Amino acid sequence: MSRFARIPATVITGFLGAGKTTLLRHLLAHADGLRIALIVNEFGDIGVDGSLLADCATAGCGEEDIIELANGCLCCTVADEFLPTMEKLLNRPHPPQHILIETSGLALPKPLVKAFDWPDIRSKVTVDGVIAVVDGPAWLDGRFTSTAEQKARPDHDNPLEEVFDDQLACADLVLLNKADLLTDDTVALLEGRLRARLRPGVKLLTTRHGVVDSRLLLGLGAAAEDDLQARPSSHDNEAGHDHDDFDSFAVAMPVLRDPQILGERLRQIITAHDILRLKGFVAVAGKDMRHVVQAVGSRVSSYYDRPWRPGEARSGQLVVIGLKGLDRPAITAGLAAAEPENG
Repeated sequence: MSRFARIPATVITGFLGAGKTTLLRHLLAHADGLRIALIVNEFGDIGVDGSLLADCATAGCGEEDIIELANGCLCCTVADEFLPTMEKLLNRPHPPQHILIETSGLALPKPLVKAFDWPDIRSKVTVDGVIAVVDGPAWLDGRFTSTAEQKARPDHDNPLEEVFDDQLACADLVLLNKADLLTDDTVALLEGRLRARLRPGVKLLTTRHGVVDSRLLLGLGAAAEDDLQARPSSHDNEAGHDHDDFDSFAVAMPVLRDPQILGERLRQIITAHDILRLKGFVAVAGKDMRHVVQAVGSRVSSYYDRPWRPGEARSGQLVVIGLKGLDRPAITAGLAAAEPENG
């Protein structure tokens, strides 16, 4: 890369649980020595994705290159958090060769892309592309789509649909993810529906577990900051993006005997309270490895990701995200009672 060339940045957007972090883990594992910096933004006080990504750091992207911005949304904290972070990266003795940015699942990508038009950033960085990751099963279930009857109501408001539509409208490339959970016929159906909603020239790829050739994602050359007018947003005429429609909180978890029992309990709690996203870590009795818990809607998965580090507190914590009005006391009590070690 020429010393005068602008550094490419790729924005990874997509709703809660679509598979953004899994995609980034795959990209880091196949970076071929490219010097990468990664900015991770999460909705809520507790960061989970940053920890998962730091544990798969590579020669080209060490833990010091993974910057986590929690308790906020980059589309709302551009001046306060994003721009200072970018300036620090760019002022390093050896700046990154590519910057990856994972937005929170509730973020609008367009305000973030606008930030790249700031003079101090524009002269040094360009938005190589905006990639939207779509949770195929969740979209099939109607999570992001209002019916004609619902739209006809005077009080109709679907904040999930607004965020989803804005993410698609800003994308240069869309990944229809989790195709492994769908039939071939259903994949073809969803591909047709997605293509009908995308801007001319936007590419669509179908993926499983976020596996895709990095050469298809990096090097798009979109210069997204130069064609903002072609990326319509339902929030274009608003001063900011209101997240008051959503709640997030963390729950401390006891040491568990059986993760499988926890999974069954989580499905009950998620269904009863219509929780959108649940993720975090738990400690399992007799196990020296950290146990990761991920839930999108009623789909719950878990796995051991790494050994507990020397001196690291073997404690669990789960982050809960949903629409405003979540019954926090009931959810907290339900999670805390999920198969304790001495129960």
